[in-house]
Amino acid sequence: MASAPTNESDTFDIGGDLTVSRLGFGAMRLTGDAIIGSPADEAEAKDVVRRAVDLGVDLIDTADSYGPGVSERLLGEVLAGGDDREDDGDGPDSDIAVATKAGTLRNRDGDWLPHGDPDYLKNQVLCSLDRLRTDQLDLYQLHTPDPDVDFTESVHAFAEMKDAGQIAHVGLSNVTVEQLETAMDIVDIATVQNQYSVGDREHEAVLQACEDHDVGFIPYGPLYTVDEDGVAGVLQDVAERHDATPRQIALAWLLAYSDVTLPIPGTSSADHLTSNVAASQVELTDEDMAALNDVA
Repeated sequence: MASAPTNESDTFDIGGDLTVSRLGFGAMRLTGDAIIGSPADEAEAKDVVRRAVDLGVDLIDTADSYGPGVSERLLGEVLAGGDDREDDGDGPDSDIAVATKAGTLRNRDGDWLPHGDPDYLKNQVLCSLDRLRTDQLDLYQLHTPDPDVDFTESVHAFAEMKDAGQIAHVGLSNVTVEQLETAMDIVDIATVQNQYSVGDREHEAVLQACEDHDVGFIPYGPLYTVDEDGVAGVLQDVAERHDATPRQIALAWLLAYSDVTLPIPGTSSADHLTSNVAASQVELTDEDMAALNDVA
């Protein structure tokens, strides 16, 4: 594979009109330890974002709870010009779709605490708009259902933010098929982001529902299972046939498995990012797919 690969994944139309390359980038790691505070080297973190754009990545996923606020701020500074490049005042790079999330609180212990109160969500969208330096978010996702708040109330808040023009598309995360269908009765749902990988198919039914409704499925943690027993060996066998790495094969499988998947592997390393993007150039055979499909 080329030493400087470009993103060769095909495209998906989020919400029917926001066209992105299916292999994206997850910006969670552009923060400090435990996803709290600023990274040790903010300049390096910004360079990773620029590298992603240079390699043809045009979908970047983040959340207000990453930092909190740090990942969004860094993305806003890079994509809108930032503190080290002239800001033309036009908002974020129009060629890059930024997906962010709200509905999770952080604390000093690093816990992720659901918080889906409608007033809180409506406050958070103002914070995200400010940090990302834009008048409208491309994709705004409910980070997780809050067991202490009626799910429909949280979704109605997103519908109202969409009606107000603050967000273009609504997404969900960590939901069931039933919750997806409930939300679809309230507002158009463009994407669902659930944990999913070659070795973790717990949310297979949600992926199938997304296919049925032409909803984008963003599998977070796409590399979580690559070193597990029963997974690592198969990935290694396939990787050797393609002069690739097991992680590249895991990403290539996600792209090949379903036309609605939008993998967003995250990293704070430009080298790892480059390797991830190279996965878009791997063409798996029917034999490869059969072996990988049987992993889970």
